[in-house]
Amino acid sequence: MDVVETLLPGVGHRYEFTLDEGQRLCIVSTRDDQYTVSAYDSDDPDVGRTLFRLDEDEAVTMAEILGAPRIAVKLADLSHEIPGLASEQVEIAAGSTFAGKTLGDTQARTRTGSSVVALVRDDQVIASPLPSQDLEAGDVLVVIGTAGGIAKIRTLLGAS
Repeated sequence: MDVVETLLPGVGHRYEFTLDEGQRLCIVSTRDDQYTVSAYDSDDPDVGRTLFRLDEDEAVTMAEILGAPRIAVKLADLSHEIPGLASEQVEIAAGSTFAGKTLGDTQARTRTGSSVVALVRDDQVIASPLPSQDLEAGDVLVVIGTAGGIAKIRTLLGAS
């Protein structure tokens, strides 16, 4: 699917794409993290209507719902395409030293060479968690790296 991105000076960015059924959608993201989603008439590209507006938290939630389930699938596909690259889910055990600490406290990438690309807690998925993300026993981390690096992160986190 082709997405046309247009810089809106002083405002933000505009992203346009056409659905398989022919409807054109537009998302405008502003510099203050507001998002407007609009649809355009397939017969007249100048006729559009706003479908909804999202603030930053709402946009993040929507992105997690739409994109997060696909992360593991895409990483699995990628690990098949690139020799030596693997992805696994690593659960933080109840007795882990890092339960109750932050992802940054683990220094996982520095210590293991593996990267945490998502965190799953209950039914919530946090894509690209920040170093300040808190960790809890039972969290499942989606990790990408070499098999050896993933084994090291599993040991580091006291994974179950």
